Amino acid sequence: MESITKIYKDGFGPSSSHTMGPHKAATMFKEKNPNAAKFRVTLYGSLAATGKGHLTDQAIINAAAPIPVEIVWRADIVPEFHTNGMLYEALDSDGNVTDNWTIYSIGGGNLANEETQSDTKEVYEFSHISEVLDYIEKEGLNYWEYVEKCEGKEIWDYLARMWQIMQDTIEEGLHTDGVIQGGLKLRSKARQYFVRASSFKPSLQSRALVIAYALATSERNATGGHIVTAPTCGSAGVLPAVLYHLKKNHLFSEKSILKAMATAGLFANVIKTQASISGAEVGCQGEVGSACVMAAVAANQLFGGSPQQIEYAAEMAMEHNLGLTCDPMCGLVQIPCIERNAMAALRALDINIYAMMSDGKHLISFDKVVRTMNLTGKDLPSLYKETAQGGLALLTDENE
Repeated sequence: MESITKIYKDGFGPSSSHTMGPHKAATMFKEKNPNAAKFRVTLYGSLAATGKGHLTDQAIINAAAPIPVEIVWRADIVPEFHTNGMLYEALDSDGNVTDNWTIYSIGGGNLANEETQSDTKEVYEFSHISEVLDYIEKEGLNYWEYVEKCEGKEIWDYLARMWQIMQDTIEEGLHTDGVIQGGLKLRSKARQYFVRASSFKPSLQSRALVIAYALATSERNATGGHIVTAPTCGSAGVLPAVLYHLKKNHLFSEKSILKAMATAGLFANVIKTQASISGAEVGCQGEVGSACVMAAVAANQLFGGSPQQIEYAAEMAMEHNLGLTCDPMCGLVQIPCIERNAMAALRALDINIYAMMSDGKHLISFDKVVRTMNLTGKDLPSLYKETAQGGLALLTDENE
């Protein structure tokens, strides 16, 4: 498996696969063709179907500037390699194509194609949690120690930077008010929820604050704000909300939180390797489902869960998000995405309690439920996988 730095990446929303990935690809293509007179970028499949709502075209144009870009939308063509396909072409002043590159945004801001997918740097020997669990039990390690062994001690500085950005995003979101761009006229709620939580009794206040924290990040993402993928932009509000809550309300140390992030990243890495974290490929179970896994295992580790209990928390988090569709209204990362992040954060904390009360023994392993998620994602009709052509995406003003 690759480094968990591919799971945690900072960038600008609203979508890791539809905004960050295309922006990265455009930057790379421009570096290769700095003297082009013009770029032509053809977007296929899901990128074309929901690209305008995800600001895909603007991300590409910004990355290519000052070279002008012509965007061609081809939602009718769905590439076999991955639905988020892009063809970049460099043109000279006479309109002749001087270079071309086909690349795919495969989720989490990551890029791949038939040539580059095998060039990834392998950091982890094991790619299944069952293998990791057997190894750490034999060696007397914790999950985060296995991460450190594979990544090196420099991973802690990287995670510390990601954690700081997560906190900054939440705090900025808690003090932001107004209508979220995109046309749905959806108003930000994080600040309102944060203020209202102060009047609640302690038993309800902590849960209300978790909601506010999740909304804060998700709303910043929806407006193109600076966020950290965990593991994607659309699901970026779940893990930070839980960690921020545990820091503020339970006084866990920074070191403990970074160790929890390491374990969370390891589990997300397995999902990414064995299945997918791309909503366009497997639906929202791969995005918010994976984020719920990350938050559940992070919380469970912080509260002293054993490796078996942590694995159980991960299994439950994914199992109870199986079949979750990705059908955003107008192709925007707003409805149901923003609320869904808040609900997943609360669910992760409930799962932590359930796992802590157990002995860690259960029938379905995390690896099995990840395989099930992958198969479920393949069986989902494409209109429920980020195409904005089915489900809630049909509930526009014109069609209600």
